[in-house]
Amino acid sequence: MFAAENGLKGDPRLQGISEAIRVVPGFPKPGIMFQDITTLFLDHKVFKDTVDIFVDRYRDMDISVVAGVEARGFMFGPSIALAIGAKFVPLRKPGKLPGSVISEQYVLEYGTDCLEMHVGAVQPGERALVIDDLIATGGTLSAAIRLLERMGAEVVECACVIGLPEVKGQRRLNGKPLYILVEPRDIDCYQGMIL
Repeated sequence: MFAAENGLKGDPRLQGISEAIRVVPGFPKPGIMFQDITTLFLDHKVFKDTVDIFVDRYRDMDISVVAGVEARGFMFGPSIALAIGAKFVPLRKPGKLPGSVISEQYVLEYGTDCLEMHVGAVQPGERALVIDDLIATGGTLSAAIRLLERMGAEVVECACVIGLPEVKGQRRLNGKPLYILVEPRDIDCYQGMIL
């Protein structure tokens, strides 16, 4: 569900977040309108507003794990985890974590990819939040859910800064609630997104 449908309709912070996202036409290939969230960090107020909206939502949900999807989930996850008193667990691409890991492969529109997590990073019964910058098809978030659940965690919700139009009205992913702050900018020009 989009934040505006959940009590934040007309909240000026959402407009500020949307306006701070830079659209890069033709990156990484022609026809793509890339939604660059790194520009959120250039304005400390907008970055703080983004984190604050997530923190307000998750503060009282007894979440013990914030799992960030590589790489852009790493930009928001640690701040949210610190503010709500949870640990941060990175979900990384193959070969990036030392030591024992578990892996979860997933299908993309252009191939396959994989997420990995350290064995023992999550304990059975822990309540987890998955954070990423954008949801398109949901493949990456679905893999994150499966990875955490294989370790016995309860995934409470998946949160993203941006949700593509295809997810509008979609409130769940693999049975887990979705929480999305804004739609992408320049959606009339949108022809696809590579995550």
